[in-house]
Amino acid sequence: MTEAWLALLQFADGLFPAGGFAHSFGLETYAQDGTVRDRAGLEAFVAAHLEGAAGPADAVAAAAAVRFAGAGDLAGWVALDEQLEAMKAVPETRAASRQMGRQTLRVAAALGEDGFLADLARAVDEGLAPGHHAAVFGAALGRAGAAPEAVAAAYLHSTAALLVGAGLRLIALGQIDGQRTLAAMRPRIARLASAAAVAAPSDMWSFAPGLELAGIRHATLDARLFRS
Repeated sequence: MTEAWLALLQFADGLFPAGGFAHSFGLETYAQDGTVRDRAGLEAFVAAHLEGAAGPADAVAAAAAVRFAGAGDLAGWVALDEQLEAMKAVPETRAASRQMGRQTLRVAAALGEDGFLADLARAVDEGLAPGHHAAVFGAALGRAGAAPEAVAAAYLHSTAALLVGAGLRLIALGQIDGQRTLAAMRPRIARLASAAAVAAPSDMWSFAPGLELAGIRHATLDARLFRS
């Protein structure tokens, strides 16, 4: 149990080299528009992302990936990964999820000899699976023995931390405001993780049109700090 907990901390850490620091998932658009300009605005953005996308889609996928990895079910994992691909309509967001997932998989496969993770890496390298972040995150931690709800919570926390980190670079906020924003997300993350742990891949959904439009518009910004 202690090793699984340590694996959760490692993969959810902001210093884990998944490349998340390069992405804002539409927050940069809102910051340039002046829609997100303070802690209240940042909290609203993070909450919308968790409630409309990361919670009902990615966290469910991460929890399901734990179960597929535990059972050694490669076909089930690939189908889950392809479902995520179909649900990510914004090209920048889809590319960000793929990039973070592939980097996470490279690191996870290099940490030890695990046949299932090696099979996932081979499937992604051969173009048989897109390698989305939530699916890889769940598989890697499932192989480490972590439970689905804990993995879902870790995924959502790391997502919130990524967005808060982007917010601190985009608007005039200090570190204390960032930590207050993260703390405010705890009840929401706990609730969404609990729901994700008992959901099936067929239960996955995403509805965040405002965030998707911001993601689409991001590609047309005159100056960009982030890739998404």
